[in-house]
Amino acid sequence: MHDYQRPPTLYRYGERSDLELALTQGQFILHPASNCLTLSFSKAWDRKLFDLFTADACLVIHNTEEFGERIHRAVQRALPSWAGIDGAVEYGHRAALGAAFTKTAAEKHEREWQFAWRAMQANLSLNSVMIKIGSIEQFAELRGPDYAAQ
Repeated sequence: MHDYQRPPTLYRYGERSDLELALTQGQFILHPASNCLTLSFSKAWDRKLFDLFTADACLVIHNTEEFGERIHRAVQRALPSWAGIDGAVEYGHRAALGAAFTKTAAEKHEREWQFAWRAMQANLSLNSVMIKIGSIEQFAELRGPDYAAQ
């Protein structure tokens, strides 16, 4: 049995300059992976992930339902012939959601939640795509690696 409910909080580790654009403008870049365009987050606040992703900041999203709906609407506008889904990445075995949601057991500590879109027609190119969902400052914040989680 798989639980596809979004976690209450999502975390994106990265460079502060990129994450500031995500916070203030809702700017995100979808990257090609496993014949999909993907956008990944972690379900965990973990200082070790700053080192893993060579990050100096973390975007913390507190209203994941609102966030997820806005992401899917923006991609639908930008890529109308693509279908999207989001869910937990599974580690060490093939995920029910497919290859885009499957990683090795060694990557389990990333605890990823991923958004992915697949082309509904053949021959659509898989290039990175930038989307903007507008400011998310009302339900998100930036934290540095020294933040003490409550």
